[in-house]
Amino acid sequence: MSKKTLFKVIFMNQGKVYEIYARSVGHGEMFGFVEVEELVFGEKTTVVVDPSEEKIKTEFENVKRTYLPMHAIIRIDEVDKRGTSKISKLEGGNITQFPVPVYTPGDK
Repeated sequence: MSKKTLFKVIFMNQGKVYEIYARSVGHGEMFGFVEVEELVFGEKTTVVVDPSEEKIKTEFENVKRTYLPMHAIIRIDEVDKRGTSKISKLEGGNITQFPVPVYTPGDK
């Protein structure tokens, strides 16, 4: 049985930190965006339901591929096991959002 690659992607969105798992991560075709495909969530067959994972699962329901702005990415790790996908508050610490916008076209 071949081992499938799994990535943990941590990014910021609207003042919150998202942690998701995906099978494919790449630079994609859109400049300045990271392409994330084949999102992986926990099985619905378990009796115990994690409300934080259910919230993120609902948000990404029916999403085949998502494009994340490069400046929103905090970290991408290749991992062996899937953890819990979650959304958490951005609470000070050492995480600071990169100034937006990254690219500004010249005046016309």
